Amino acid sequence: MITRIACFQGPESHDSANGNLALLGRLAARASDGGAKLLVCPEMFLTGYNIGAGTVGRVAEAIDGASIVAASAIARAHKISIAFGYPERSGLGNTYNSMVFIGSDGKILSRYRKTHLFGKFDRQAFSEGTEEPDVFEWNGMQVGMLICYDVEFPETARILAQFGADLVVVPTALMRPFEIIARSIVPARAYENQVFIAYANRCGREGEYEYCGLSCVVAPDGCDLARAGRHEEMIFADIDPQKLRDSRRVHSHLRDRRPELYGVLVSGAENRFKL
Repeated sequence: MITRIACFQGPESHDSANGNLALLGRLAARASDGGAKLLVCPEMFLTGYNIGAGTVGRVAEAIDGASIVAASAIARAHKISIAFGYPERSGLGNTYNSMVFIGSDGKILSRYRKTHLFGKFDRQAFSEGTEEPDVFEWNGMQVGMLICYDVEFPETARILAQFGADLVVVPTALMRPFEIIARSIVPARAYENQVFIAYANRCGREGEYEYCGLSCVVAPDGCDLARAGRHEEMIFADIDPQKLRDSRRVHSHLRDRRPELYGVLVSGAENRFKL
């Protein structure tokens, strides 16, 4: 069964959680009217990304907090699944750069905490996620989640592929001058792991950060199904499981792996890379 998904690129400027929840309601209506079964929004969509470590700590919410409850109601009202980024406060008081995937019935299907923190701000504001990426079933597909910098590490996407992922959902806040990630790395991850990737970026400016846009949905052959420009927009793409099966028959990277040769990746052996 072909499934349409939508990726929202934006917003141009951050707002309060209440303001972005109102925006989420409008986006969910628009995506649903366009035939989408899933709406993917960017990293830290709920609050803005570059808002300061102190602010992040103040606005972070638990997975069962008021904003997630409101987002669940939006998903249920518009009969569409929603994935987006937000600052999460754990029961132990740690703050994580997280994302949630809510089903069209309003139930939370999965939550993921960013495991690879990028730059000074990420490290000041958040704790590292420690959970191994996993997959869950949605709409007849196996889905995995990563956040921004995570997808730049080949190991993370490969774990999801080995766990059977068909679709990898990636909210991001990719900034200039790192356009190569959206243009080249994300298609490479889709191709080498034989998965669809939905990559939803921010755009506009937040303080010193200028986000580069270029959100995309990429097929297992590494080709774009949809690609955004630099400004706020919503893109749609159709995920066809038959195309995934056909691609996997031709591209045999996962079958041809030789893990017995890759032990150095996890053995703790000396890292010879020098800055």
